[in-house]
Amino acid sequence: MPRFSIVIPCFNAENTIRQTLNSLCAQTFDGFEIICVDDGSSDKTRDIVLAAQDEDPRISLARNVGKGPSDARNFGAFTLAKGDIIAFCDADDLWAPSKLNYLEAAFKFTHTDAAYSKTAFFQDCPDDATTVSDVPRGDLTVRHLLGENPVCTMSNVAVRKQVFEATGGFDPNIVQNEDLEWLIRLVAQGARVVSIEETLTYYRRSLGGLSTDLPAMLRGREAALRTAARFGFGPDKQDEAIFMRYLARRALRIGQSRIEAARFALRGVFNSPIGFFSTPRRGVLTVCGALAALILPRRFSLKLFAH
Repeated sequence: MPRFSIVIPCFNAENTIRQTLNSLCAQTFDGFEIICVDDGSSDKTRDIVLAAQDEDPRISLARNVGKGPSDARNFGAFTLAKGDIIAFCDADDLWAPSKLNYLEAAFKFTHTDAAYSKTAFFQDCPDDATTVSDVPRGDLTVRHLLGENPVCTMSNVAVRKQVFEATGGFDPNIVQNEDLEWLIRLVAQGARVVSIEETLTYYRRSLGGLSTDLPAMLRGREAALRTAARFGFGPDKQDEAIFMRYLARRALRIGQSRIEAARFALRGVFNSPIGFFSTPRRGVLTVCGALAALILPRRFSLKLFAH
């Protein structure tokens, strides 16, 4: 029986899935399986996964057509996973070779229900990553999640299978920020989620896909806030300001309309200057970038802020 079951939702990922699988198969900890759940790809994703499966029997492929990434993760974790611990990875992200070793060390403590690490953000090659997330000291709290989610991506989360099952899994009706909504339920229900102060996850930035749909991201956050409210939690002005700063930075990176980044930045500053500038360098650079984007040529602005 594997110790870890790595669940990857796949949809038209022919350009990245092989690199993702290579990074997972290169783990220095050997007790794992990789479950690729295809959502009905029309490109060569399935062929690439099947070829990788022939080379490494730890890889398997299943179909879950047209139901979305949340349902794919649920299907992989609830129905197919054999491991004690579920680790999620998206089909375009990468892991450091030592990630499972660090997770194994974290889960040796029986009070650890889930774990995550620092995340590096890259465009083409992980060695070129210029931004790395911070992780808070101590256990993850709902308050952390209501600001700028330190987990960053589902590729960064591992959770005991029985704990995941107790949460009911992901809400398939939420298209964006479904991870945030689930994390809020996980933590609010009493799970202990610990951080690892190492960079073990590499998130691929892309100018396409769900992560560039800021209105959907806002709608997903609203659903997450409704979940938080059911458990008696709600954002304060500082939390909202931090989230607006996050949206402003994302708008800059993906080249949204000239006014989008400025609108989010100014909204955050007016909501709570203390919250927006809680990380002073990040706050100042975000405001300057948002204002500069109003006058810079779009191509130059996108190149400048993509990293």
